[in-house]
Amino acid sequence: MAPRPAWKGHLRISLVSIPVQAYTGSSGSTDEGSPVRFNQLHRECHSRIKYMKTCPIHGEVPNDEIVSGYEYAKGQYVEITPDELAELRPEGERAISVEGFVHRDTIDPAYLSGKTYFLTPDGNIGQKPYQLIQEAMASEELNAIARMKITTREHLARVRAEDGLLIVDLLQYASQVKDPAPFKEELVDTHPTAPERKLTRQLISSMVDDDLDLSERTDAYTDRVRELIEAKVQGKQVVIPQPVEEPPIVNIMDALKRSMKEETSGKRARGQQTRPPVKSVARRLPSRPAKKKKSG
Repeated sequence: MAPRPAWKGHLRISLVSIPVQAYTGSSGSTDEGSPVRFNQLHRECHSRIKYMKTCPIHGEVPNDEIVSGYEYAKGQYVEITPDELAELRPEGERAISVEGFVHRDTIDPAYLSGKTYFLTPDGNIGQKPYQLIQEAMASEELNAIARMKITTREHLARVRAEDGLLIVDLLQYASQVKDPAPFKEELVDTHPTAPERKLTRQLISSMVDDDLDLSERTDAYTDRVRELIEAKVQGKQVVIPQPVEEPPIVNIMDALKRSMKEETSGKRARGQQTRPPVKSVARRLPSRPAKKKKSG
């Protein structure tokens, strides 16, 4: 079954308006690959815990008696109604309105919100203008900066051309992104030696992966949690071996030399799991990683 679009509207660039539909680029909570979510239960009877909305004066309160308020001072609120918020929302139909174009590397990744949409033409009429825009952006290596209206909210967005598609990444506003300057103040110049710098560069160069395929990377922890759940559902005994702790490496040169030796000898291929996969939940689950000790 083909996926259903999460959004429909128009991609607007100056006087050009292209009907498009958007599909979410990340899996939802019901997908197989999503993180495991637990429910809270009463330990004694395993009944599901329920949440009630209560008022300290009147006890439990029905939803129709609950309003929204903003705490402008300690214990003091101003009430905001849904109609007042509706008047502040942008008018017009849902659209991705392009305000300009920038080079691909212009946008700091810190501004990415993590929400992505794949755009496709909505009907045959949008196929040619969609292709023209996509090809032009890819050829010029440009991204578009736009505002995207989703339901009742307007978001800042980046539109990029990748593999024949137009892809939308929602952005955070500057007020939502932390300034890195205060963190830089915690750094000190440790005056590394030339051999230390050279060996560090060699280590990093030896680990460059020109054939990176993120589809091979899986959420190992979530996989182990699912195996644990399946084993318990089937009533099987779960045995978790004790982790083996390795002594910490204090000297940075020793650590670099040891890392280089392992990389060049092929003992640790980049991207491979450090534990063998569990073939059956009836067998032992993989061990948990040992806690790292801080070096002096």
